[in-house]
Parts: sequence; structure tokens; C-alpha cells
Amino acid sequence: MLKCVIAEDEELLRTALAATLREVWPELDIVAECEDGAAALEAIAEHQPEVAFLDIRMPGLTGLEVAGALAETSPHTQVVFVTAYDQYAIDAFEQGAVDYLLKPIARDRLAATVQRLQARAAAGQSGAGALDALLRRLSAHLPGSAREPLVWITASAGRETRLIMVEDVAYFQADNKYTVVMTADGEALLRKPIRELLDTLDPTIFKQIHRSTIVNLKAIASIAREDSGKGKVRLKTRPETLTVSQPFMTLFRNM
Repeated sequence: MLKCVIAEDEELLRTALAATLREVWPELDIVAECEDGAAALEAIAEHQPEVAFLDIRMPGLTGLEVAGALAETSPHTQVVFVTAYDQYAIDAFEQGAVDYLLKPIARDRLAATVQRLQARAAAGQSGAGALDALLRRLSAHLPGSAREPLVWITASAGRETRLIMVEDVAYFQADNKYTVVMTADGEALLRKPIRELLDTLDPTIFKQIHRSTIVNLKAIASIAREDSGKGKVRLKTRPETLTVSQPFMTLFRNM
């Protein structure tokens, strides 16, 4: 039985895609339904699925960034992008011979995509070459977020509420529904899940190194790769080291 990972940040669309996919391809085993790019990357690394449906725009890692890491993480995985983008992106998909689905997803269109995926799987083809060419073509043309990055936050430290400049944060770490904010002076608690924080940060400065950790690149002293494939980040202003999960090491090498 072939395995599949779905990554879509909108719950209704994710649920609808999974339900329709089960109708048109009942033999497919949907092993993970993810709401962000980090979860998708880790699920793909864990399950090594034959197929991945990736929304292009997700919190944190985009579908393009996840796909770009698959050459090392899961090279045999066929990728289908889910997109609401303009004609340029659609033309690029067509020329690259990589499957895509436009939102809202039509059942007939999904069924046609499934037929192509099944044919490629039977022939032992992954489309990796076409995917690599497509990612290069799209990377300079797809629009980024128009939102201004976060400059400061308020977080709780004991009974106090601290105003913290984002540039002073060494890293953020998930803590259930909240986020721990670590600076040189200590820790504070932000009453917001890390997933909601992702799209408010400057992506050129803050990078995810784990599903639950975002690090300030300016706070990194060094990164070392371990034999396991994971990485260790040493910080300039904090004594602890941070773990870079194996799938995310690929993203660091591509920076």
C-alpha cells in the first residue's frame, strides 16, 4: 500500500482533501495530515511516503521549502502542490510536469492527478528532476508575505509583563499552547502558540530548526552535525545547546 502525507494549514480544506482522496484512491494510506510545513517535513522524513500533497503557503516553512528538502529527506516522494496562486505559477507547473491542484479542489481534477501519480508509481518514477527545475523557476517569482515582521512582544516573567525586542530573542520554544521566549536575561512566556508566531517573524533572521524551536540566526555561535544526522546549535548568549532535527539540517545547508 502506498503512503501519503497531506500538508494544508486550513483545517476545512485539509479535511476535505483527505476525504476526497480516500474516495478516489481508497488503496492510499494517508499516514499524516499536517497543518504546517515543519510538521510536514518531519512526517515525510519519518514515513517516507510515496506521495505528498503540499500547500504552497503555510506557516513557517512553505510547501516549496519542504519540497526542496526532499532530495535528501525522501527522494522517492512524488509531490503535488496545492495552490491559489496566479497564472505565472500555473504555467510553471505545467512546464515543469509537476502536479498541482487549484483551490478549491475539484474532485475530477484530483482524480486525474491520482491517475498520473499511480502511473508514475507503477513505472518507478518520482519526478525529482522536474521538481528541482520547478523550484528554481518559482523561487524568485512567488510573492512573499506583505506583513511587516514583528518588532517587539510582551511576555510574562513571573508576575511581571516584560516588553521584549524581537531582535534580543535567542530562540522561541513551544510549550503546549504557549511559547517560551529565551533571551540573554532569562525566559518569559508568550501566550501564543508557536505556530501563530511563525508568520509574524522576519524569515531572513528567524529559522525553524525543529518543529518546536525557532532560532535567531544572529544568536548562533556555531552549528555542528552529529553522526545521527541531527545538528547541535551553540548560542552566543545562552549556555544551553539546541537540537536541529535531521530534516531541518537540509534547510540549513541550502541557506
